Amino acid sequence: MLKKILACLFWAGGLSVLTAQTPRDSTEEALQQVVVTATRWEQSRGILPFRVSKITKRTAQLQNPQTAADLLGLSGEVFIQKSQQGGGSPMFRGFGTNRLFYAVDGVRMNTAIFRSGNLQNVISLDPFAIQAAEVLFGPGSVMYGSDAIGGVMGFQTLTPDLSADGKPSVLANAAARYSSANNEMTGHFDVQVGTRKWAFLTSFSHHRFGDLRQGRHGPDDYLRKFYVERIGDLDVVLANPDPLVQTSSGYNQLNLMQKIRFAPDRAWNFQYAFHYSATSDYARYDRLLRLMPDGTPRSAEWRYGPQIWTMNLLEADHTAEKGFYDRMSLRAAHQFFEESRIDRHFNDNQRRTRIEKVVAYSFNADFQKSFGDRHRLFYGLEAVVNDVRSLGTDEDIATGVSVPGPSRYPSSTWTSLAAYLSYQWQLSERLSLFAGLRYGYFSQGNRFDTTFYPFPYTESKLRNGAPTGGLGLVYRPGGSWSLSANLSTGFRAPNVDDAGKVFDSGTGNVVVPNTGLRAEYAYNGEAGVTKSFGKWVRVSFSGYLTRLQDAIAVAPFQFNGQDSIFYDGERSRVLANQNNSHALVFGFQTSLECDFGHGLRWVSHLNLQEGEQVQPDGSTTPLPHRMPFFGSTHLLFVREKFRLDAFAQFCARANVNDLPMDDLAPYLYAKDENGNPYSPAWYTLNLKVSYEVGPMLMLSGGVENLLDLRYRPMRSGISAPGRNFVMAVHGRFGGKAKD
Repeated sequence: MLKKILACLFWAGGLSVLTAQTPRDSTEEALQQVVVTATRWEQSRGILPFRVSKITKRTAQLQNPQTAADLLGLSGEVFIQKSQQGGGSPMFRGFGTNRLFYAVDGVRMNTAIFRSGNLQNVISLDPFAIQAAEVLFGPGSVMYGSDAIGGVMGFQTLTPDLSADGKPSVLANAAARYSSANNEMTGHFDVQVGTRKWAFLTSFSHHRFGDLRQGRHGPDDYLRKFYVERIGDLDVVLANPDPLVQTSSGYNQLNLMQKIRFAPDRAWNFQYAFHYSATSDYARYDRLLRLMPDGTPRSAEWRYGPQIWTMNLLEADHTAEKGFYDRMSLRAAHQFFEESRIDRHFNDNQRRTRIEKVVAYSFNADFQKSFGDRHRLFYGLEAVVNDVRSLGTDEDIATGVSVPGPSRYPSSTWTSLAAYLSYQWQLSERLSLFAGLRYGYFSQGNRFDTTFYPFPYTESKLRNGAPTGGLGLVYRPGGSWSLSANLSTGFRAPNVDDAGKVFDSGTGNVVVPNTGLRAEYAYNGEAGVTKSFGKWVRVSFSGYLTRLQDAIAVAPFQFNGQDSIFYDGERSRVLANQNNSHALVFGFQTSLECDFGHGLRWVSHLNLQEGEQVQPDGSTTPLPHRMPFFGSTHLLFVREKFRLDAFAQFCARANVNDLPMDDLAPYLYAKDENGNPYSPAWYTLNLKVSYEVGPMLMLSGGVENLLDLRYRPMRSGISAPGRNFVMAVHGRFGGKAKD
């Protein structure tokens, strides 16, 4: 293990002489940077015992991320997997998908059908409407409850500003962007009007992404050599005239946001927000690459229907001079999620459509109370209800006749009730203590339809109650040192996807419901050190160890006493989610920041994680969301109105023994010298620039993957963009914009 770490560090160090990552503030400013996600309230990052990464709007304007998933990737500490261009599944510290928590303006985005497979829900967020994105590493269950095992991703959207002088003010921003790798055409517009007590903000974005072109230099295994087209009554395999173009990967997306703010006095602040996001249909690209044993494509169609998300959020904030709180925040939210899967086998007339709809209601009451200068109390209550509806339809495309089909999920209700208490004690100017405790109660009721499957039950109920806690210390022996340590637990209650799903997980396998699932727990220990050398150099290191107990994972199962059943026209082995294993993850995250003066800075991030899942028989398998050694290095130059960022992103090789057993599909990976699937090492060289022509106009752009390398991030089903030229123009009209 030590040799592997040293080898990785040596390799990264050799690469870093060429390049660096997301620009940060100066060393002392970085410690004092205000973050929200860790405690739900504004806190200085330097006094928290947790590792938190923050991406600002200013950074996004320079880097021009196409989606919110790409925005998270700018941190250099979050790995992004994509099964299709309309995707983006964040992974860090060995966890992903439903073991990570998403919060939008403090509201839970995770639903009861968040799956253990890769998720693309984060792309519903508009990167143009995000003021800042924060990543809290490690369990965040004390503040956020179930699912916050690996960490929390918090997104803060734009807030309308009141007029400072009482006179009506108008501020408008507009942006247009083009990217060559997928012929992206994006337009954005937002406008806000502020008076002394009222403020309004409207935001609109439209994205059009064409088929994605991959790099010219790399494994031939990734080339898109064929595609399927329906001609008359037959599906025909056609040769792709340009194998670098990943045919059928394009899609469109629309985002809207409307906010209304009312502040009757200095003590009260009310805000209503409406969010809407909708994509077009988009292909599940990796599934279109699968071949049958005779060499023909397995699927003629495999796509997601429109991914739709809406949220209505009403917030009330109050500041009190005395009483049982100094500050209070109330949030009541209604969310609607819709997603669908549409597939048809090659030269099969039956098209299967599965539609899922979730209505989510949530209420949060958060309070903050200070006792003198040294004691601060955070406490609150939360209630969440998810109503899940699932529909199946089978259509004969030759006759146009549609009939009901099996649904992916049972009709279900998932409920969460919780209370938390967190305490911050400033023991001295140098020593801070954090302690927190949360208790959550969860229930799930499922109603099964026996029309298509002979379930031995028509209803099931699951109930879980769990305490979670954390204890942390921060010691700052001097202005240049910061030492931290914390112990914390995380918790994930089985959701509807775990306990009620029926779906095809691969050729010859079918996953069936398991009504006997229990919750899974994470136990985490972490230590960190930050050292500043004058005003020029800052080094940060965090080491962690996480044990996941009673891990929910797919394993062989019996259904009505049988270990195989007929599903989708073929005999399939029965699998089900079970609490049959535990997992261990350990690793480190480190960063180096150098300020050379005269506007020149260097920032590097390195991430190494190791992990394995232990089965009941004692055998071990790679952890599903463990990533290889990866990181980034940036060389940044800032001079008045000009910004330049020359940077590299890189990832180590993963051999067949490093790949998850459920992810060895040959169409996802290249083949090594022995014919085994593997994920080759890769790196990209990139250059981004921006220039403020005047107070009303900024130009930005650059080139990504300068060497036009062909690569595919581990677990991804679509190759990354090849050489990509990005051009963007940003206009500002009216008063001064705030970062």
